[in-house]
Amino acid sequence: MMAEIKTKITKASVPQFLAAVTDEEKRKDSKILLKLFTEITKEKAALWGNAVIGFGKYHYQSERSKQAGDWFMTGFSPRKQNLTIYIIPGTKEYASLIKKLGKFTVSAGSCVYIKRLSDIDIDVLKELIRESFEEMKMKHG
Repeated sequence: MMAEIKTKITKASVPQFLAAVTDEEKRKDSKILLKLFTEITKEKAALWGNAVIGFGKYHYQSERSKQAGDWFMTGFSPRKQNLTIYIIPGTKEYASLIKKLGKFTVSAGSCVYIKRLSDIDIDVLKELIRESFEEMKMKHG
């Protein structure tokens, strides 16, 4: 039996979730990100699980297991350590853009970790979100 995915779309209020972010700078940055993602994707923000703000949705079937489900096409999360930006197609594909981003760290998969928005080039971030979201829309309609 497969373990059930914990991160699912919820009906929780995104503005209420962001209002509860205790770090003031992170809360302000998150509100800016909410506006950016909404403008770029033209999608309504949704809270996935208890901490991810996702935009768009697609259905996937894992190639490695029997797992399938719905997932967001792009999004972010105001985590305790940093702001996590989700580049779902994977960060490797956008290496040339990411190099110009500024001060950040990246995971092997699809996460870009930023301490604060003032550490990065917002225009590069916008382009990264736009390109990766467009790719997801092309792949998943």
